[in-house]
Amino acid sequence: MSQSAPPPQPSQPGPVEGNPYAQQAPAGAPYPPQPGAPQPGAFAPPAPPAPGRSNFVLGLVAAVVAAAAAAALYGVIIGATKHEIGYAAVGVGFVVGVAAGKAGGRNPVLPIAAVVLSLAAVYLGQLVGEAMIGAKASGLGFSTVFFDHFDIVQKAWKEEADPLTFVFFAIAGFAAFSGTKKAAA
Repeated sequence: MSQSAPPPQPSQPGPVEGNPYAQQAPAGAPYPPQPGAPQPGAFAPPAPPAPGRSNFVLGLVAAVVAAAAAAALYGVIIGATKHEIGYAAVGVGFVVGVAAGKAGGRNPVLPIAAVVLSLAAVYLGQLVGEAMIGAKASGLGFSTVFFDHFDIVQKAWKEEADPLTFVFFAIAGFAAFSGTKKAAA
């Protein structure tokens, strides 16, 4: 005696027949192929790079704020130690450059602006340090020495300046330029 197979049932439209997204995956594939998606082994072009941001005004404002803060801190360091510290000058340049690059992006003028601002910040910091040293020596207040006798502060700076002072300026400018480029990347 042989057993016969049950007759095939008429096909009723179910969720698979009416839904193109409910297809079964081919053997060995975890998901069914999607229209428009790259197939396994096919070359997919790389995504285009994200557009670089460029906000000169925001970068300049951030650099000015960073330069003012770094100049004040550098001046306090010089006033407290009574010595010019080269690493601190490099730090001033780097802080100004990073602030400009992070806030302003890839604007090509920002590195140059950061160099100028870092040089001004180093100079201002050295003047603040000289004024602090003069205030301690004279018994006057810092603001009196710095604002009322600024010509004396500048004269003291000129007398104290040596070739190493200008090397610190150059290194601070380089640190500002490279810090801006790295932060904007």
